[in-house]
Amino acid sequence: MMFRTLAAALCVATVLSACSTPTTFVQVPPAPVTERVNIAFRSVEVRAVSLPTYAASEEIYGQGADGVLASATSARWADVPERAITLELSRNLAELTGARVAPEPWPFDARPAATVDVRFEDLLAGANGVFRTSGQYFVSSESGRERSGLFRLDVPYDVAAGPDAIAQARARAILDLATLIARKAL
Repeated sequence: MMFRTLAAALCVATVLSACSTPTTFVQVPPAPVTERVNIAFRSVEVRAVSLPTYAASEEIYGQGADGVLASATSARWADVPERAITLELSRNLAELTGARVAPEPWPFDARPAATVDVRFEDLLAGANGVFRTSGQYFVSSESGRERSGLFRLDVPYDVAAGPDAIAQARARAILDLATLIARKAL
């Protein structure tokens, strides 16, 4: 009897999973770096970013007109957001500055001259067509030069274009953040 119940449950689960929408994985395309920023450090470590719970999820969240956060039903980020955003920030800083930049753990023998730590308060696609990022960054160095700052960066996107537009806006926001940090803190 127990075998029949288990077999029936497996059949129902199989039928239900066959009816569900397939998951789409959305990659974030690199935003093109078109400028160069001179900085005071030859090497920079980027610590793993700190994200709000919804932004750390593999689900792609957006904010509705009522202010409620909801995830796209079948779209997921192609990479874990904390890892992906840390790598995006590291790549952008390297391309912007020409310095040796790497995410933690630092892969080289010589210690980095500076360390960047970013903590996001918001990283969210709004119903109004604005991808909003805000939070705080910290830069410390072996020389004792320390900086911190608040940021709020808004990037427009086409709400009707869905998750791909959100991915492009996120890429632009992370590049804008890297540029801000390079100019003001490095």
